[in-house]
This record gives sequence, C-alpha cells and structure tokens, in this order.
Amino acid sequence: MNLIELFCDRALQSPHFPAIIERDRRHFLTRFWTQRDRITSFRELEESSQRLARLFQQKGLQAKDGVLIFQPLSVELYIILAAVFRLGLVAIFLDPSAGKQYIDLCCQLYPPRVFIGSTKAHFLQLNCLQLRKVFLKISVGCPFPQTISWRKIQSLSASIESHSIPIYPCDPDAPALLTFTSGSTGQPKATLRSHGFLLAQYQILTRTLQLKPGELELSTLPIFMLANLASGLTSLIPDVDLRFPGRIKADRAIRQIQKYNPSRLVASPAFLECLLDWCRDRNLTLPQIEKIFVGGAPVMPRTLSQLKQTFPRAEITIVYGSTEAEPIASISEAKMARIDWQKMRSGRGLLVGKPVPKIQLRIFSPSEEAIASLSETEFKNYCVSRGEVGEILVSGDHVLQGYLHKNDEKTNKIRVNDTIWHCTGDMGYLDEWGRLWLLGRRSGCIRDRFGILYPFAVECAVNCHPEIKRSAIVSWQEKRILFVELYQQKKQFDWQSLQVTLDAAKVAKIEIRSQIPTDKRHNAKIDYHRLYQSIEKEMRGKR
Repeated sequence: MNLIELFCDRALQSPHFPAIIERDRRHFLTRFWTQRDRITSFRELEESSQRLARLFQQKGLQAKDGVLIFQPLSVELYIILAAVFRLGLVAIFLDPSAGKQYIDLCCQLYPPRVFIGSTKAHFLQLNCLQLRKVFLKISVGCPFPQTISWRKIQSLSASIESHSIPIYPCDPDAPALLTFTSGSTGQPKATLRSHGFLLAQYQILTRTLQLKPGELELSTLPIFMLANLASGLTSLIPDVDLRFPGRIKADRAIRQIQKYNPSRLVASPAFLECLLDWCRDRNLTLPQIEKIFVGGAPVMPRTLSQLKQTFPRAEITIVYGSTEAEPIASISEAKMARIDWQKMRSGRGLLVGKPVPKIQLRIFSPSEEAIASLSETEFKNYCVSRGEVGEILVSGDHVLQGYLHKNDEKTNKIRVNDTIWHCTGDMGYLDEWGRLWLLGRRSGCIRDRFGILYPFAVECAVNCHPEIKRSAIVSWQEKRILFVELYQQKKQFDWQSLQVTLDAAKVAKIEIRSQIPTDKRHNAKIDYHRLYQSIEKEMRGKR
C-alpha cells in the first residue's frame, strides 16, 4: 500500500476541510509586501500535487527515481511529497549547510533526477557540479535560470476528476524517503525508509499521538505533519524559522496560538522553551492548548514543570524516539508519581515511559566491539534484567532495518535469526513496572578511576535548578568537569543545593559557559564532540 492513498481518502471525504494553515510569504518581492495567512484545503493540496505529478510523468520519471528536495516546512513541501509518493519516486533530503563536498557526495550515492527547492537553494548550483547535472530543476520561489517555475506548474488546469493520475502500487519494501546524515565523520550515512516503514510508523503515531480527524494542531516536526495529513488533522505551521528551534521568535507563534486556538501542540523541547520564556516574562498562560506532545530531544523535569504552569489545561506527553525508530516509548506527565520526580532530581535518570505497542525493546550489555549477528541464546545472554543498565535496542515494523549502503550497518545493527535489532546508542534501564529510564548517550559515558558515570545521572539533576539552562559532564585529563550554562550570567552562584549530586559524581571542577554546544537539528542535545573540541582548543591556547 502507498501512504498517499490515506491522504487521497481524506481529500475525498473532507475536500474543503483545511489541511494546512501557514503565513503566506510568496509575494515577498512585490512592491507592496503584505503578509497574510494561507489556508489550503485537502482538495487543493491534492489537486496541486497532481499537477506536479503530471509534470513528472511528462518528463519521463519512473518509480525509484530520486527527487532532491530543499524546501522548508510549508504547503509546498507536502505538495511535493504527495506527488513523489503518488508516482513511487524517492524523496531525498540532505543538509545544504554541510558544504559543497558533502552535497556532491550525497548526490553520487543516490543520483537525483529532480532538484526542487527555493530560489535560494538553487544558488547552490553555482558551486556544486552534481546539482548542475540534475535532469529536471524546479524553482519554488522566483524564476531561476534553467529551472521550471513553480507558479507555471500550478497554473495548469485544475480539473483532475476525469483523468486522475493513478497511485503507484508500492510493495512494502519499495523505497520512499532517503535522508543523509551531515557526514561530519566521513561518508554520509544514507537512511532509506520504505513505504511499508512509513505506513507502520503512521499507524503507531496515530495511536501514540491520539490523532483524530478535525482537530487543529500547531505542528513543528515534518514526519508528524505527514501523519496529520493521513489522519485528517489540520496542521498550523508556526511563523518562525524552524531550522533553529532554540532561537525562534516566540511572539509570532504565540500570536498564531491566540488567533487560531489550536487544541494540540507538537514540538521539540527547545521550541517549547522559547515559548515558555516569552510567556513567563509576560505572566501569560495559554489555556486553549489541551494536548502537548514533546519529543526529538531529552525533556528535563524543569521543562515539564514549566509546561504545566504555562499550559494549565494541557495533558503533556513525552515521546522518546530516534531517527531510525520513532516513536520508541511515551508517558503522560500526569502518570508520573512523586517518587518519579524525586528519582529524576536525584540522578536516577530521565523517565520516558513504557515502550509503545508493536515495538520490541531490550536492554543490552554493551560490548567494546561491534556485533553483527548472534544466535537466540547468545542474544538472551547479552540482555540484562530489569533495573540493570545497558544500551537500548529496539526492533519492529517501524524500526529501520538497514541503510542504503550495508557498510553503515556495522556499528548499530544486530541480526538475531530473522530479526534485525537497532542499537540506539542510548543507555538506560527498565524499572519494575517496565518503564524506560534514559541515562544519556553511550558516547557520553565517563569511564575513569572512579568507575562509570552516565551523563543524565548528573545533568538531569543539575538541570532541575531554576537558574541553570543546561549542563554537560565530561572527563578531561582524569578530572570530571561540569559545564553549566545559566539563564543569566552571574559572578556568584550558590551551588549548595547541588552539593550532594556534585559530590556523588566526583566533580572536580565547575565551569560556567555562556553557551554549551548543542545539536543543529533540535538545539537541545549536548554536542559532546564539539564540547571536547572547544576544551582542547582552549588548552592549546594556554600552552
């Protein structure tokens, strides 16, 4: 089954119901520039996608041909995806900021037949040979030399009832979506999702996120918006730059919430923390939100407490997952007991709830060497009991089975008979009720003369302090150093309330930083690699 069939059913059942609401920025070069809201119905989105699909057909594109997409979260993005999936093409996404060499290498690994994106994106052709070689180029913004204008495509006849383009009948293993890592440590890793994977993911997201037709949701996560379209929800795209969720202009998103009164909000912690800071400074609450789903990065206890204050009527749910398996576990804040909060504040880790249905989860005793395959008996011997710490492994229909290139599977895939287990790289344990607790990334664990120290055993407790924005624990030259980023810079800071945690962690030194490096995608996960690089650079400067 092709995922786009679900969306087409919604277009038939509720043709005039809004699919996406966003700020219209298409006329930014007109003399009298005015911003307005653009409301696109399910039928309008379906008709627009068919116009694009018809162009693809006329240009001779075939199933499995690659379509490279450089388009931000917008109506146009989902028009493109609908057309791509309809014809059995493969949507390709990569990070254009990673540089010329990275882009050229990604295009060589899976050569695209189409390059479609904003006018700004097409300027990348000036430096990237592989982009210039692409057969068909489409500019979504202003016309660009040797490209087809988006406006010209959308001006084609809107009548599709009499000659609707058939949906390509996809096998479950048919490729649908290809994404590349940043390639910072070598060749980019190509993550290929099949139509079967996307359907399985949609089914579990429908249950975990409680998706119901007719609701309005402020949406910030692209894969979740895809599930919204298939479920019949209206997605409100925030009027902010989602490339940097930790630095958004919160007032714009707040105005949209106040205008449209969405009942749901799905976002990363960094995005929500911007809203929380803005509302706290103005003593504002947003009671219209009834459900909040937060994921994409660790959700610290302090953030949960602040969400309860700013969104007093909302049921807050943590969703834990990874690129290869989304979602893995979830828990409602209302189901957290007082003892759970105490454990998180005392360094027992971060509670993320029970594994979602249709996923298998094991806690695996970490090995120094990569393991490619195990027998059933060997695998059971590696798995630890409840309460014991190990690496989190998952398996299931919505867990990525492999990568485009098999060499990329050596470090995080284990075959046990016919089952593929994905190694998440996260450390954790299951408690007596079968709930999952996170202890941080395996790569962030400290192993020294004092023993093993897991990052969240310190960071989760320290981050509960109301004046601390984030923290990171590292080991440098046999000393454990705690880096702290404060909300406001202070010459004096009272560490007394954290003394028990610091003593237990054998912290030798505390350094206050103006900014601790985080991941580029969510602006929330500690980037330990960059942190160690900065320490090394500072040490070289002192020599």
